[in-house]
Amino acid sequence: MKEFLKTTLIGGALFLLPVALVLAILSHAMRLAVKAALPVSHALHFDQIGKVAGIGIVTVVAVALLILVSFLAGIVARTKAGSRISAWVEKSFLGSLPQYQMVKSMAQGLAQAEGASDEFKPVLVNVEGGWQLGYLLETLENDWVAVFVPQAPTPLVGIVRYCSVDRIRPLSMSMLQARAIVTNVGIGSAAALKGEDLSRAAT
Repeated sequence: MKEFLKTTLIGGALFLLPVALVLAILSHAMRLAVKAALPVSHALHFDQIGKVAGIGIVTVVAVALLILVSFLAGIVARTKAGSRISAWVEKSFLGSLPQYQMVKSMAQGLAQAEGASDEFKPVLVNVEGGWQLGYLLETLENDWVAVFVPQAPTPLVGIVRYCSVDRIRPLSMSMLQARAIVTNVGIGSAAALKGEDLSRAAT
């Protein structure tokens, strides 16, 4: 129990730290966007509109500006000049910041996992006489496989296990169903696993 509490607290802190950093950066960016949106809203006479779906028009314009700036920055980043500038800034100023490295690693990991999610296959992984829901990543040599076991309630946070192929059981459910079960901390398992004989667990 002591080890479980320690690892859970550490894992939660490592997960929340970059999330909090991202939220802080977005909050600061939103404040800057609101300041930039005020003269735009006034010049276009949006102030007379009031609110849209209960949200202030300045906030709506600020969000639109953030999306536009992000899109334009993405276009610039795809060019050779943009890539060189980004690499120089990262190496000169941001590379030594551990917070930046955490956010960058998290973003890259999420992007790669989301991009490859259509190739993952939901499976049951036999662990200590029971089963855990996992995603089959790759088939290795000598009848071994690489499996990602998510940690509820976050489908993209977990551990990678290497196990023999006889310790996994492919499932007919979709990745969307599997991720929903993880997000809902197991709720929905009865319908998704209907007909599966879970008593046949290896020891």
